[in-house]
Amino acid sequence: MIVVYGIDEKLTALKARLSKVIQGCMLSVLGISEGKRAQHVMPMVKENFYYPEGRSDAYTVIEINMMQGARRVRKKR
Repeated sequence: MIVVYGIDEKLTALKARLSKVIQGCMLSVLGISEGKRAQHVMPMVKENFYYPEGRSDAYTVIEINMMQGARRVRKKR
C-alpha cells in the first residue's frame, strides 16, 4: 500500500499523474503490475499538515508500506 500526503490545493492537481509515475516505478523496480495498484491519496487542509520548516506548500510525502509476506529481495529493492 502506498499513501501520498500533501496539501489539498497542490496534491489534487497532481494526483493522477503522480499515481501513474509511482505505479511505473513499482512495476520497473518491484514487478508490481497495473492490476495490483494499491494507492491512497490523502489531500489535507493546510492547517492539518505539519511539514518541515523551509518547505513550500507543494511538500509531498510518499509512504510505501511493504507487506510482511513480501520476499526479502523485493523489500531491499
